[in-house]
Amino acid sequence: METEHHVDLTSAEMANLWTAYQNDTMVICVVKYALATVQDTEIRSVLEFALKLSQSHVQQLTAIFNEEQLPIPDGFNENEDLNLQAPPLFTDTFYLTYIHNMGKIGIESYGMALANSSRLDQSQYFNNCLTEYTQLFNQALQVLLSKGNHTRPPHIPKPKQVQYIQKQSYLTGWFGKRRPLNSIEISNIYFSMIRNILGKALVTGFSQVAKSQEVRNYMIRGRDISAKHIEIFGSTLSEDHLPPASKWDAEATDSTVAPFSDKLMMFHVTALIGIGLAHYGASFGTSPRRDLGALYPRLMMEIAHYAEDGANIMIDNGWLEQPPQAPDRDQLAKGKK
Repeated sequence: METEHHVDLTSAEMANLWTAYQNDTMVICVVKYALATVQDTEIRSVLEFALKLSQSHVQQLTAIFNEEQLPIPDGFNENEDLNLQAPPLFTDTFYLTYIHNMGKIGIESYGMALANSSRLDQSQYFNNCLTEYTQLFNQALQVLLSKGNHTRPPHIPKPKQVQYIQKQSYLTGWFGKRRPLNSIEISNIYFSMIRNILGKALVTGFSQVAKSQEVRNYMIRGRDISAKHIEIFGSTLSEDHLPPASKWDAEATDSTVAPFSDKLMMFHVTALIGIGLAHYGASFGTSPRRDLGALYPRLMMEIAHYAEDGANIMIDNGWLEQPPQAPDRDQLAKGKK
């Protein structure tokens, strides 16, 4: 009788599982707090679905870690990272927009995890997660639309015919008359603006409740960076008489009681910075106008420095959990573990 050969997880699959566990345990804490403060019943139903998904994912991920004899990450938990007694820090509308954007991020990250999976069981798991987060995204979108809270990207006239670029001036952006933004560039700018608006609201709230002054200062710095990027993107759209994305400055309340640990808030912000960097990078690669080609690297450099400072804060406080890592062959050759 043949024995079925067990194929070990690849480094990419370990990374997918480890990252998913960190994110899902964080989302459980955030959504449980949101459910403790939300008033709107339709928004509550979206949050309940999001919580159900993350709880199911953590159960499945734990089973996979045990089966593969891998240590289960610490992630986040209700006892250490959540205070359900804290008064509302954000409005109901913020949480609905937050879940809608988390759904969008989940679709992107689970799609990448699926594409990077080699084992069929891993492929199936992330395919299921992708389907579930598509449902979450659509459910949040439906409620946003029903309440009139969904902000749409700018409309432009429909082209009358197929056209090809004829002149190098299409790339011009530093000097002379700039051509109007194309639809791809508009989309990149608009959604960069949306994510900065959401991020600004989040760090504004976190800056009010963090226990450490160092963390508070970090959140204030993030608020100011987001505000600057929002202004830059809004001005770029305005040059072509296109409306910028709506701002939600009022979505953080005046509460000063922390619903989350400083560790969770720092992880949340640095995770969003990584997503923002990836989006800026993709935008840079699909924006042929030279001024935009110079803009995105400059903004990326600024938030990369911000991310590094955040990582240093987390390391100094013992908050930065290490993902699975390749062995140090030089150290092993010296007889050190």
